Amino acid sequence: MAIAATPSMNGPSTAPGIVTIVTQTRVRAEQEIAFTAWQEKVSRVAASHVGFIDQKVIPASPPAQVDWVILQRFSSMEDAQQWMHSGSRLKLIDSAQPLLVGNDDIHIIPDSGSGVLPAPVSAVISTRVRPGQEQAYREWERRIAAAQARAPGFQGYRIEPPIPGVQESWLAIVRFDSDASLDGWMKSPERLKLLAEGEPLSLEVRARTVRTGFDQWFPAGNAAGAAAPPAWKQNMLVLLQLYPVVFLFGLLVQGPLLMKTLHMPFWLALFFGNVAGVLLLNWLVPWTSQRFSWWLQPAGDDKASINLLGAGLIVALYAASMLVFSLLP
Repeated sequence: MAIAATPSMNGPSTAPGIVTIVTQTRVRAEQEIAFTAWQEKVSRVAASHVGFIDQKVIPASPPAQVDWVILQRFSSMEDAQQWMHSGSRLKLIDSAQPLLVGNDDIHIIPDSGSGVLPAPVSAVISTRVRPGQEQAYREWERRIAAAQARAPGFQGYRIEPPIPGVQESWLAIVRFDSDASLDGWMKSPERLKLLAEGEPLSLEVRARTVRTGFDQWFPAGNAAGAAAPPAWKQNMLVLLQLYPVVFLFGLLVQGPLLMKTLHMPFWLALFFGNVAGVLLLNWLVPWTSQRFSWWLQPAGDDKASINLLGAGLIVALYAASMLVFSLLP
């Protein structure tokens, strides 16, 4: 496992503040359960380390995202570096080697407060620039930044220079609203032409895709400068709509139409039910999240009370839906 750590367009960030360690790693197909258990152990050990704030694990989602992505936040660059080089972490890394394929990409990035990867899909691009070509690379980077800003679905971009003594690579994070939009930009003739022009400036370029789960269903989390709502709130809101969608589809369509009339086996009818559920949630969750924006991202000083009120309301809606459905034949 190679360890190369990375942290804005205007130069290295030296001000103290929260940083995020972004690790992208590829797990052997037959070792995903073992890797999940190993990652839980890493989380427990990291939680006891000085300056640790939280950790988020984004599983692979082939074919768009073949890597697992782990985001670990620390209160300072010093705390993050101490964790990176700690004996307890290095011991855990050694034990994970049989579970992995190839080398990791590991970067340390100053956290701007809006989160490192707030958009539905991002490309994380690591570039080792040829010595003496740094200024030329900056000029080339400005050109490609201007071009991608015009691409359909573009949501944001940041460039982090190398940190002396910490990492050698420049790190670019490009955010888009969907896999299709990102893929359209990555394969566009304009980008490919710019890449060819910039090739003499670099020694190595690596690009990996990161998808951030339910975030694309929560427009508030995609606004410029706004962090995505906490995962627990997103999960609660998705469940609020997933349960009635699954129940009603099973009651009205899957059972009487697909299984009784068309004689579909349960496993096939269930697949169509899942397809219908995902399609409906693509419309329902953004609509509902707008109505619950006061709770997803509360304003003011009394956020704890708002969080409690919103969670209580959703739990009450869970109970109400179960009560209504229990009365149906």
